[in-house]
Amino acid sequence: MPPKDNIEDVLYEEHPSMFRNRPIYFIVCCLLCAAFGIGLVMLLIWYIQTLGTTLIITEERTTLRRGVFSKYTNEVTHENVRNVQVAQTFLQRIMGVGNVGISSAGQSGVEIYVRGIPDPDRVRELIHEGSRGEFEPA
Repeated sequence: MPPKDNIEDVLYEEHPSMFRNRPIYFIVCCLLCAAFGIGLVMLLIWYIQTLGTTLIITEERTTLRRGVFSKYTNEVTHENVRNVQVAQTFLQRIMGVGNVGISSAGQSGVEIYVRGIPDPDRVRELIHEGSRGEFEPA
């Protein structure tokens, strides 16, 4: 019998959206770029923070990675997921982004919380499918 690979298929991997999550802040930063140049620094810091944040959903777990120079990783296996929260403001619904919170049976609060994730309803469905064991092995 061949050895089983421990590599999980990545079902979803996204960084938070900048413009779609906070369009007014984005426009203000652009205006500050033209007026004073400070908006460029604000956009650069925001861009680096966005690139340093990744939500990854595999068949078995959901992982949130944050950081560029120092790293923070939080991981919840789908079999332990107790609650998935999706919150969207009116503007976020129009833009197709939202905030996602994941709670597990091992903790009393939200373990993974990320803002501005594209297609948050798909994230919720993928996690629920994984917690019910509905993914077929490759």
